[in-house]
Amino acid sequence: MDNSNSMSYQAGQAKGQAQEKGSQMMEKAGNAAQSTMDSMQQAGQQMQAKAQGAAEAVKDATGMKK
Repeated sequence: MDNSNSMSYQAGQAKGQAQEKGSQMMEKAGNAAQSTMDSMQQAGQQMQAKAQGAAEAVKDATGMKK
């Protein structure tokens, strides 16, 4: 290879590596966002269950449950 071919090859390699790094970062960001969503969903379900339990306890205490 002459010099100009070698330089364009190296530039192509660098560009490929940069694109790969970029897509890995996007994937990591996407995974982080997904796990945050999952955590929030779980927290919401737990709160809902606690609220439901509290409502049942109130019904028991007031004798509204039949």
